[in-house]
Amino acid sequence: MTPPVVEIAGLVKGYHGLRPLRVQSLVVEPGEAVAILGLDAVGAEVLINLLTGAMLPDAGEVRVFGQSTASIADSAEWLGVVDRFGLVSARAVLLEPLSVVQNLAMPFSLDIEPPSPALRERAVAVAVEVGLPERTWDQPVASLGAEGKLRIRLGRAVALDPAILVLEHPSEGLDRASVAEIARDIRAVAGARRASALTLTADAEFADHAASRVLTFEPASGRLLPQRRRWWQQK
Repeated sequence: MTPPVVEIAGLVKGYHGLRPLRVQSLVVEPGEAVAILGLDAVGAEVLINLLTGAMLPDAGEVRVFGQSTASIADSAEWLGVVDRFGLVSARAVLLEPLSVVQNLAMPFSLDIEPPSPALRERAVAVAVEVGLPERTWDQPVASLGAEGKLRIRLGRAVALDPAILVLEHPSEGLDRASVAEIARDIRAVAGARRASALTLTADAEFADHAASRVLTFEPASGRLLPQRRRWWQQK
């Protein structure tokens, strides 16, 4: 039986905030799309560090792909775990003077000036997958708005076929008219790759369209409370 991609139980982690980060229980199954509403930027970053094993909890347990992060033995094993995550975050630096295709080629090779025909073909395939129009492919990333940069980060996150996408406040800076469409596109990309997706956001509209299960974070207790589905999500 395939274990959950993420299992958290009784998590407590102090990080010099008003209160420690607490998560009573969270399970993300393979291929499931889950969103958590209510984690602020610092809390989201700490949770991502805990999921990837970059930090260990003060109490409780974090398990990813059936393994406790506390049992990761060395840097080689840790890098193997990290490689199974695709992170979509504004903290992931884009090389803005370079083109969209060059940025999307970076997960495959650093020899991108210019990319070889074969490397360009791989990058273009990712651009198509994440909804970047052809007219943008050779534009510098600096010329794109928030939506285009989010789609580039999505492309780089999925390029090496991760088991789970983790999205850190992805709708920040987006035009509100585009939020639902982008959220649906991200969910479709993850679904086509049979990857799980965990969205950490304060944006209820984005969460409703990005996930099949939406949970609201209660900071004082660490409970994750099921969110009632919106009418457009009911089938």
